[in-house]
Amino acid sequence: MDHLHRTISENSEWAVEARGLIKNFGENRAVNGVDLNVKAGTIYGMLGPNGAGKTTTIRMLATLLRPDAGSAKIFGHDVAKEAQIVRQLIGVTGQYASVDETLSATENLVIFSRLLGLGRAESKRKAEELLEEFGLTEAARRPLKNFSGGMRRRLDLAASLIAQPPLIFLDEPTTGLDPRTRNQMWDTIRRLVKTGSTVLLTTQYLQEADELADRIAVIDRGIVVAEGTVDELKSSVGSSSLHLRIENPLDIGAARQTVERVLNAKSNVSSEGGKIIAPMADAGRVTELLIALRESGIHLAELSVQKPTLDEVFLTITGEGASEDVSSVSNESAKVEEKIR
Repeated sequence: MDHLHRTISENSEWAVEARGLIKNFGENRAVNGVDLNVKAGTIYGMLGPNGAGKTTTIRMLATLLRPDAGSAKIFGHDVAKEAQIVRQLIGVTGQYASVDETLSATENLVIFSRLLGLGRAESKRKAEELLEEFGLTEAARRPLKNFSGGMRRRLDLAASLIAQPPLIFLDEPTTGLDPRTRNQMWDTIRRLVKTGSTVLLTTQYLQEADELADRIAVIDRGIVVAEGTVDELKSSVGSSSLHLRIENPLDIGAARQTVERVLNAKSNVSSEGGKIIAPMADAGRVTELLIALRESGIHLAELSVQKPTLDEVFLTITGEGASEDVSSVSNESAKVEEKIR
């Protein structure tokens, strides 16, 4: 990191300040007035489903797209008026794909390092270090055209880390990766912040946001619908929640009405269906609820009280369940190839 990078990142409390960002594509408003404040030295997560506007927001902040309205500053520098300075302060995964598809991973990383001013020996050492960190050593001599999607994603992040800029944008950095590689990526992202960078990442994965982010913006249909720490967002759905699985799916509608009446709280149906989830402020009312359900002839298959999850936060805030992609990363390995394609 040169003197310019050090001075700016040390003297600015905010890595990102965005106000009212808007971007239209034809008649489609992809981003509809997004505000963001990202503190320097933190990991900030933008969480939302496909099409929520996450990538478009990142591209505007990274000077790759001009906003139709609103403004943004990176370490105090306006992305529209001072784009050249901003570009020196950021790294974006995905923009480095390769210099040459016929060259090996090592050769591509060496070329990037040389372009950034590193000497020949240092460039080779840096390339070898990064390839080992991302589990690509065995494929180091293979031409990039033979890399799988997951390997390319890891190489993209490796390339963006050569300069380790003060602010790194990671757009869905672990989509399509197997659980082991995903955990390696998480460790690398944490290390980046410990060594002085700020990370703004977009993700569809609730667990990823929970694991990594100091603060989270939940984005849905082009707007920020909630923002805060993981604990703050979880507290928005109550300190604990009641989970009821109804024996007969046809009874779910009537059961929800009973739940909402007795608990005096709004309920949701889980993304996999069949389970009613409701915030539980007063544990004493659970007995009343069970009596009311029995009197209505509604039978329970399962009842539990749990701490709220980010999945429930998403459900409560957006009014709809997170998709399979959003709600869990635990079953990802079976879907890796499909996601890579």
